[in-house]
Amino acid sequence: MSKPKQPRTLAETEAQAVTRNIRVSPRKLNLVAGLIRNKPASQAVATLTFSKRRIAQQVKKTLESAIANAENNHQLDVDQLVVKTAEVGKSIVMRRFHARGRGRSARVEKFFSHLKIVVAERAPEPEAASTEQKAA
Repeated sequence: MSKPKQPRTLAETEAQAVTRNIRVSPRKLNLVAGLIRNKPASQAVATLTFSKRRIAQQVKKTLESAIANAENNHQLDVDQLVVKTAEVGKSIVMRRFHARGRGRSARVEKFFSHLKIVVAERAPEPEAASTEQKAA
């Protein structure tokens, strides 16, 4: 016996991907997530490809997964996708101890994060009509 099917929380023009327990602090991950918020999906992938941050490659994999979900599961147009949200959340904190002088110890906290990326299909903008009106 399985659980009943849950209703879809996203709109019909949206798809998401979630990565849990990424070994980076939420503060650092949020800096990379901020680079791609509200950008077209193709531009966001290019930004992450050439980012110098270590965690950018894992964020790129999550974004590509969201794009693949939109294309394969929800039949959305890849060229019209835009990164709607890139949410970063706290996960577990591993606490370790580091030896210090005079027999003491200091706590070292190793933070983990969650990442949720939602891509949405934007409506095609009638740019040709607006440029014709400006020309006239």
